[in-house]
Amino acid sequence: MASYIEFDRFPLSLSSLCACHSRRLSTSSKTLILCRPNSSNTNLKLFFNGAGGSFRIPRGIFVKRGLIITAVARAEPEKIDEDEAKKEVDKGFNSLLKDDLASERQQKASQLKKRVVFGLGIGISAGGVVLAGGWVFTVALAAAVFVGSREYFELVRSRGIAAGMTPPPRYVSRVCSLICTLMPILTLYFGQIDVSVTSSAFVVAMILLLQRGNPRFAQLSSAVFGLFYCGYLPCFWVKLRCGLAAPALNTRVGASWPMLLGGRTLWTVGLVATLISFSSIIAADTYAFFGGKIFGRTPLTNISPKKTWEGAVAGLSGCIATSVLLSKVLGWPTSVPSAIAFGVLNFFGSLFGDLTESMIKRDAGVKDSGSLIPGHGGILDRVDSYIFTGALAYSFVKTMLPLYGV
Repeated sequence: MASYIEFDRFPLSLSSLCACHSRRLSTSSKTLILCRPNSSNTNLKLFFNGAGGSFRIPRGIFVKRGLIITAVARAEPEKIDEDEAKKEVDKGFNSLLKDDLASERQQKASQLKKRVVFGLGIGISAGGVVLAGGWVFTVALAAAVFVGSREYFELVRSRGIAAGMTPPPRYVSRVCSLICTLMPILTLYFGQIDVSVTSSAFVVAMILLLQRGNPRFAQLSSAVFGLFYCGYLPCFWVKLRCGLAAPALNTRVGASWPMLLGGRTLWTVGLVATLISFSSIIAADTYAFFGGKIFGRTPLTNISPKKTWEGAVAGLSGCIATSVLLSKVLGWPTSVPSAIAFGVLNFFGSLFGDLTESMIKRDAGVKDSGSLIPGHGGILDRVDSYIFTGALAYSFVKTMLPLYGV
């Protein structure tokens, strides 16, 4: 008969337990049912696995549930007291806790490494696309819009959202994704997007109204919002980068820019404004993340519990500082108040774009919009801060500043 229980970590799966021979040691109140493998020279093992609360093991050994513990029972003639047994249990708990903490740290470090590596890759690629402009920028944006729109309509069709509404049919979702993809290209070709958006909304509405069965308003509203959110709003980046083609006369970088890469003519108001806006959004996200980690105490909104007022203030400060610094380097806008106003606008556009996507994901009951980018999630998880900001930045340059920002 086993006279004591020694707790230790032991890698044994449940399938192994099923293949064991059960053995009852005693019929008293201290009965333990142990499993022994076929091999006679191996120790007996016992697993305890609970979801909550606590329970007491015979001989007064107290174990908290929620942890997986392996008990190794050995047949020994001598006995040990309960204090020694409890010390062994405590050692087992401490070992498991340390192992769990180490595993969690390792997992977080691996995820952070993926985020950094893929984030740098995305940033460098996006910078090259922005500098290239024209069809390169537009086609890259259209590809991102296609993937993002597919993710959006998958979120709409998810169990969390579809439980409270009727999502549009899958073929309508695919038509909307195709229309959203064509919108940036039409914007570059025609110079404006209003007619194509209105026509697209009409076509989608007619398809939904004429479908078989019982058309629902929720189908129309989610589809039209998808056209607006995934197609119309991103088109303003095309209007900002490619539409504002006036040269940025005060930009010193253009004077020394190689002719092989476009020379001075490459540096237009649209390019400068896009670079400042992109950089400000990145700074806002970075400063908000670290500011929230270090100083975050007060929750900003229930939509995204991890966001705090302290992080938002840090993000706003970083966004303004980046906008002012780049305005000095690139010579646009020419006044500090204009650069500050541009930074504030970029921050609020990025913040509310992020919150909007968080609201969609919360209703859908998912953490990420997709799994395309390792460590980052889906396309919408990466570009949510840019969706509204393009329209705000373009409107700022066209209306709040003098023509072409000079």
